[in-house]
Order: sequence, then C-alpha cells, then structure tokens
Amino acid sequence: MKHLKLALIGSGASSIYCLQHILNHADELIKQFQNISIFEKNKHMGFGMPYNPALTDKYNLSNISSEEIPALPQTFADWLRAQDHNFLETLNVHNFPIEDYKIYSRIALGHYFHNQFNLLIKKLKACGFEVNEYVNHQVHDIIPNSDSTFKIIANTSEYNFNRIIISTGHNISKKDKPDTGYYDSPWPIKKIIPKESTYYNFEIGILGASLSAFDVVSSLTHRHGTFHKENNRLTYTLHPKAKDFKITLHAAEGWLPHLQYEQQEPFREIYRHTTRNAILNLSKENGVLSMEDYFNTICRPALKKAFKKDKNKAMVTALENPQFSFEDFINTMSDSHDYIDCFDGMKTELPQAKASIRQNKPIHWMETLDDLMYTLNFHTELLSAEGHLFFNTIVKPFLMSVIAALPLDSAHILLALHEAKVIDLVAGKVELDNTNGNGNTAITIQTKDSATTKTYRMFVNCAGHDTVDMEHYPFKSLVKHGVLSKATAKFENKNKVPSDLQTKNKTYLKLQDAYLYIGGISVDSAYRVVNQDNQVTPNIYDISFPHIYGCRPYSYGLQACNATSAIVVQSWLSANTPKYSKISKTQITDIYESEQDL
Repeated sequence: MKHLKLALIGSGASSIYCLQHILNHADELIKQFQNISIFEKNKHMGFGMPYNPALTDKYNLSNISSEEIPALPQTFADWLRAQDHNFLETLNVHNFPIEDYKIYSRIALGHYFHNQFNLLIKKLKACGFEVNEYVNHQVHDIIPNSDSTFKIIANTSEYNFNRIIISTGHNISKKDKPDTGYYDSPWPIKKIIPKESTYYNFEIGILGASLSAFDVVSSLTHRHGTFHKENNRLTYTLHPKAKDFKITLHAAEGWLPHLQYEQQEPFREIYRHTTRNAILNLSKENGVLSMEDYFNTICRPALKKAFKKDKNKAMVTALENPQFSFEDFINTMSDSHDYIDCFDGMKTELPQAKASIRQNKPIHWMETLDDLMYTLNFHTELLSAEGHLFFNTIVKPFLMSVIAALPLDSAHILLALHEAKVIDLVAGKVELDNTNGNGNTAITIQTKDSATTKTYRMFVNCAGHDTVDMEHYPFKSLVKHGVLSKATAKFENKNKVPSDLQTKNKTYLKLQDAYLYIGGISVDSAYRVVNQDNQVTPNIYDISFPHIYGCRPYSYGLQACNATSAIVVQSWLSANTPKYSKISKTQITDIYESEQDL
C-alpha cells in the first residue's frame, strides 16, 4: 500500500494541535502516512506568532489561563511549576505559587508550546512516524504536480507531498513607514521600543483598543516610567526624562474591552446550547439559516436562562418579548457598556470582575453568548450573504469588545496610567491620510457630529490586518492553477444588494444570482480548499484563520485552533468522507457530535 507524506506549513498552535490529534489516532493514521514534515520560517519550532520571543515582549500578557488551554501532554501550569525560578523570572513570571486560573506572559506561553511541540514529536516518533523538522525554511510556493501530488518550494529546495496542511497563522503586515512614524502592525514589537536610556517625549497614537493595543501600551509604558504597588493599589510615575510621553488610543465606538471573568465551563462546545438537528432543521427550504431564526430559536432561550442566573431581570423581561430582535439585544448590551468616560467604566466593572474570579462566580450571559457564536461559526455555510453582513457589521464588533476579555492585571495598568494622565482614548472612526510632508502621520477622526484631523510622530495600527484575500495569498501557484477560489455567499434577495458594496467590487452576478465576497478563500467543512470549478482539492487543507476568515469568521484563540485541527484529522478517519466532492454540513456535523474536543 502506498503511504502518503504529510506536510505541515507552520509550527504554531494549530499545527501543534494537529500533531496532538494525529498522536491520539496514531494506530489508525500510521496506515495512511508514515512521514510528517514540518516547515517553519523562523529558527525555532513550536512558538507561534503571538508567543514568539522574537516578536513579542516580556511585558505582554496572554489572555488565557492554564485551565482554558486545550489538552496537550502537559498543562501550562504544571509546566511552569516544573521550571527553575530563575528561568521564570526571565519570562516575567514573579508571583508564586503558580495557579491554574492565573494569566502569565505571552513568552512564557510560547516556551510552553515549544516544549509541548518537542514532546509530541518524541511521542510520534515512538509510534513509528518519521518526522522531519525544517527550521529557517520559508515556504515560497506550492505547485500542483500532474499526479495529484504537490511540490513545496522552501528556500532553494523542492519537496513533494501527497497531503499538505497550511497553518501559517497571523499575517504580519510589512507596510510600515518609519520615516513618517507609521507602523502598520505592532509586530515585531521591538521595532517600536526606544533604545535603552532613550525616551519618546511626545504623544503616540494607537489605532484600536484591542489586546494588541495594550501590548504596545504595556511595552512602552514600562520603558518610560515605573509602576508601584501599595496597599493593593497600582500607581505609575513617569521617568524624569519622559515628561511629555503620552499614549492616545483611537477606538471607533470609544469602548475598552470587557474584563476577564470567571466561566462555569472554560471550554467552548459547538452543541452546548443546541443540537445538530435543531440547527439543520432551522434551515429554510433553500438551505439558508436566518440570523433572526437562529437568535429566536437557539440564542433567546439560552440567554434568558443565563440572565436569570445573573439575576438580571430587565434582560430576562426584554428577551421574553418576541419583538426584541437580535439587533435590539446587541444595542441594549452595547448601551450598558457605553460610558461617558471609558476608564471610569472600567473602574466600575473591575470590582465585579474581581469578585467573579475570586468567588468562582461566572458571568453567565457573556459565556453563553460566546458559546452561541462559537456554534454559529461552525455553521456559516448555512448563512446567506445578508446573514454574513449582519454578523460582521452588527454582531462581531460587539463580540470583540465583550469576549476579548482583558486580563485584570492589564486593567490595573490602564487605570494607573489614566490616573497619571499618561493615556487617553478618543472615540471615532479613523481614516489614515497621506503624510503631511513633515515626517508625521496624519489621521482624520470621524464622529456623528464632526471630523477632526490630528498628526502623530508615531502612530501604531493595532486594528488588525489578518484577512488575506486571493490577491495576497502567499502561495501563488495555487492561485495561478485555479486550485483556490474566493469565499462567497449568495444573497437571498438579489434586488436589495447594498449599493456601496457594488461600487467596492464586493459583489458579483452569476446566472442571475447575486453573490457577496465574504473574505479570504473558500474551504469546505473539512477545510479542504475549493477550486475555481467549485470542486475540492482533496489533499490541500488550509486552517490558517487569516486565509479562511470569511468561512469561519469567529475562529479565535487556542480552542478554535484545537477544534479546527480535530475536524481535519477526524475527516481522515471517516470512511464516508468523499474524495473530490465537498463535505456537506450534514456529514461534518456528524464529526461535531462525535468528537469530544468539539
């Protein structure tokens, strides 16, 4: 029997969980392939972009605790406990004992993943797999061969494989303009850190109030002053040589993220609040799942139950009103997070968040909403173009504020900086202008009532640039040979396509039907890429979230990495997996029900 050769492009979290799931089914999968090759463009395997010491900084906190990390050979907390304290000090881990529920630095998490990667490789080799590790190997292209195999071009060498998983992770922009002080992403963060014993004595602008934005805030403020803790209160003092240092965040809605909260169930489950049949039965005769039907039938009862647990009678009453729509829910909860001063709002929320964690008291509605949207993420093939637009324009901006929970330590840092008048937040949509010619970056801040302009000597874009469309797909031969296609969704009503989308070339007509480009490339339910003839390419899988943003718009964090990898590996084990046709939602949801990691 001919054995396949498997290639993994990238060695970050998604690849690590692929290896874990391969190991879980080693006895069966070794009959399919005996050779696994892993290509990593950096000099070390298994770190992943958000946790790589070459890209991040010791002052950058992760936003996930050990008890929330899907299973690997060893838990994060147990690995930390096994390390020498002097080594942990270099990872900015100072507080002991190590606790399962606490948040630690990103570089600590990176070293943990690196260690788990090595453990998995040893275990796979012990099971009989041949594993090849190619560090410092940038994959430049993937070329289809005539015999249904694929050629990988890495550095100056060529390698042939039967099956490839693309897991390249975050897309780091290279559109920086240092001469005008503009940085299109904060990574690697060392590029914006001043040289030792030098200071930025001017105001720095940051686009976004995301976790990445707070990484920048933490890295810069630790180098421009000192934090002091007295009587459980954190304060900040600027360095005498940095008196004019200041940071201004720009966020469209003027929001800071919600804070870290206790969860009753730290792991998301696709079918925690519903069933496979319930969702499939909600689809109309044309196979479309309405967002409002999803909200009314599945979200409304689950959220009512959650708000009852949270003793929020007003929201229970609102949800009992059948006229209270999904958009009404988003607007109502947004208003509860809309403070005149967002820092005062954070100060108000902090005691509740502390009590939630210290008393093991979950905030049920947040956790439930996250679960419900996680469920929807794995069923987006059922959404129309209208559904995708509603999710991405109405629902998702709110989710990114609610669910992207800010660690409490980061909240204390922000409040100390605000009290020291070192940080501020400006609400309004920001548009980048061309350089004004004097070495600065100019922006326009648009609100409902006015438009103002401002210039910065340094401006860091932390709004995120993860989506990669076909025009910028890294492996050009797959595009050239028609192996890929753009992800799309059909409009239910072709006569009501928004005109602004038409003018931006976001839509197209085919056989009298109107379609929306939803972002990224098209993959089927098992993450096999879909070609220009709407057929799958059986042995090319893309699980890189920036590439498949349209098909899986709510895939964030390590749990999504684990779930995606589990689906891919389980599809290899299923005797019912069709080789050349797309895997249907009915087929893939069998895996969702049967696989314990989902």
